[in-house]
This record gives sequence, C-alpha cells and structure tokens, in this order.
Amino acid sequence: MSQLEWATTTEADVDALVRLGTACLERDGGLPDLADPDHMRSSLVTDLAISGRDELGDIVAAAAIGVDASGTRTATGLVDPAVMGRGIGQEVADWVTSHTSGPVRFVMDSMSPEAEELFARLGLHRVFAETIMSHPLRHVPFVRRPDDLVTLPFTDDTSEAFQHAYAASFADQPGHDAGSARARGRWLREQRGFQPEDSRVAMDSSGHVAGFVTVSAGWIEEVGVVPQWRGRGLGAHLVARTLTAIARRDGATAWLAVGCDNPARSLYERLGFRGRGTRALYEEQ
Repeated sequence: MSQLEWATTTEADVDALVRLGTACLERDGGLPDLADPDHMRSSLVTDLAISGRDELGDIVAAAAIGVDASGTRTATGLVDPAVMGRGIGQEVADWVTSHTSGPVRFVMDSMSPEAEELFARLGLHRVFAETIMSHPLRHVPFVRRPDDLVTLPFTDDTSEAFQHAYAASFADQPGHDAGSARARGRWLREQRGFQPEDSRVAMDSSGHVAGFVTVSAGWIEEVGVVPQWRGRGLGAHLVARTLTAIARRDGATAWLAVGCDNPARSLYERLGFRGRGTRALYEEQ
C-alpha cells in the first residue's frame, strides 16, 4: 500500500491541486487546464472527492466523481509522476469503484503509460481519445482563402449560418445528431472566453456555407468544412487565419484538441502544431 493519508478534498486544496496538475503536464502532457485553478476546482472539488497526502503533507494524488445532467457518474484522477509505481493508481480506482454503482467511467485529462497499464488490468477500454496540440505562434503560415468565398464573424445575424455549417460539415461523421447543430449557437454563447469576432463562417457568393471555425480564449474549438469544399485548402486557411488572430491578441500559444484517429492531425502538424499529450475516456464493456 502507498501509506498516503487520504481525506476529502476541499476548496483550500485548490492551489495544491494546481501543483499536482502542473507536475502531470510537465511529464505526460495533456489538457493545459490542469494548471488552471477554476478547472481544478470544478473537476476535482466535487461532492465526492479525495486527495492523498505524503509524509510531508503534500497532495500527490487526487480523484473525484462528478454527475452530469443525464445522471451519469464519471470519475477523474491524477497521480504525481514522482510517486507512480507505488500502487496509488490502484487505490484511486478502488475508491472510485466503491463509490460508483454500475459501469465505471473515467475521463483522464492527462494520460500516462502507467495509467494505460492500470486500465488494461482493470478491464477498462478506451472509447475516445484526443491529442492535445499547441502552436507557439512564432511563425504563423499564410494560407490563401479559396476564391469566391468570404468569411464572416459570429453574430446574431450569422449564428444560423454557423449552425448550417456545423451540420453540413459533420453530417457524415459517426454519431452526428442533427439536434446538436441547433444547440450549437446557445453553447457557443455560454462558452467561457468565446471569441465571436475571431470565429468565422465561410460562405460562397450564393450564400451557401462552405466551412467554419470557432475560437475560445486561445483555443481553436472546432473546424469544419462541408464535403463539397474539402481538398481546396479552406480548412488550412481557417486555421491559419485563426492563428494570426490569436497572435494579434498577444496570445503566446494557440491550442486545439483532435481525435487521435482524425486525419486532420497531419494538417495541423503541417501548420506548425505539435502534440502535447493525450486526453481519454475509459469505460467498462
């Protein structure tokens, strides 16, 4: 056993959780929000949350279980790389199992090789994974906009065009729900740090949508190109244009997340993005 002292996580632990998240990012990468107090508070200070302290009183492990709007319980956790290999991950998994009815579900904002081995032993399967990528913005490429297209910012007047672009871009993707496009505008307005003036929808001279990009606080949230416009450089233009916009706002880094199996990753790499770890969802099957 690890011989950690386990206790309920409280608001007073947020700074320590940020230090823990930063240590995980430095070693394994992942979602940069692990160094953000607000994110750590919302994900690891819940009604069901514990932290493990070492003999010096430092938090070296944490776990929490949250409940979404549908009532599904999802766990998350972190273990300081300096104490991996002592069975702490197993202790965290045991605690989650004892406080969860039904199948176990984990969302991990930073994946380590040790966590992957643990989940394999526990019989958990990766059902989703995305690569976190960053761009240093020192050298932003210029990509010409395809002829006969204009791009417009997100406004009340263009919000419907964004919805159409979203629906048309992802209609051929597995699991696409037409209703999600209608909810998109509401979600964007509520998204923390949403930048409507840097989010763009591309339209042709006839008013038909060709693609879109949405931006929130230095993050390229989503990029989509309708099938008829794929292969013409529109996606590359939208991303490059967004990088320029973020840089002009004095942003030091631009971020995005792309599915590990998404071929768009090669496009982002050509534009100067580099992988910064993996975020993943594991479930019992």
